[in-house]
Order: sequence, then structure tokens, then C-alpha cells
Amino acid sequence: MGVYVSIRGWLECDKTQLAAIQEIISSHEDNHYTNGWGSPRQHINWIHYIFYGADIRESALDWFTDQIREIARIPASDDDGDRVQGLFLASHEADGTTEWQVRDGQLFITPADIRHRYLDE
Repeated sequence: MGVYVSIRGWLECDKTQLAAIQEIISSHEDNHYTNGWGSPRQHINWIHYIFYGADIRESALDWFTDQIREIARIPASDDDGDRVQGLFLASHEADGTTEWQVRDGQLFITPADIRHRYLDE
């Protein structure tokens, strides 16, 4: 049947970065797991959020992390220097849960805190 990874999390960005994120996601379109991406129906205030939630096959992890790494490299778009940032939890059926931090132009993957174990029960 295959091994699955439950991925859930979000990215924070500005309007210009959001357009770049949407282009990256479109360039990785697969007519399946891409459908896990979503955003609010209407933008509220200043920060733009984009969310991901899906159970994907382990074999698709590189497809997903390639997108996240590409998104993380999006430069700041104004003088305040804010880059795209975000947080994801990835629960692997066999290897447990990891925390994915998107910050400083990179994707950092570390073991998730035990406080998040309830999500895997």
C-alpha cells in the first residue's frame, strides 16, 4: 500500500511574495497533492497566509520539500527585509513527527516536540 506522511502547516508572507509562492506551486502542479494548498477566501489585514494539509505518499516528500525550499528562498520584497516564514508538522507513519521551520531563506527539519504527539494518536 505504501507509507504516508501527514503534512499540515502554513506560510506567512507579503502580497508580492504570495504571488511568487503561487507561481512556485503552479510550477509543481500534479493534479493531486497540489490540491492540499489553500488560502483564506479573502485577505485580512497585512500578512498573507497560505496553508497546506494533506496525507501524501512518502515517495512524494521530495516533491513537496523541493517546493518549500524554493519558496523559502524568495527574497524580501520591501525595505523591512521580511522573508517568507512558516511552520509545518510532518507525521511519518514509520519515522514519527518532524517540525519543518521555514525561516531565514531555508527549510529546517528537526524532530517535533513531544507535545505534538496527540496529533498522531
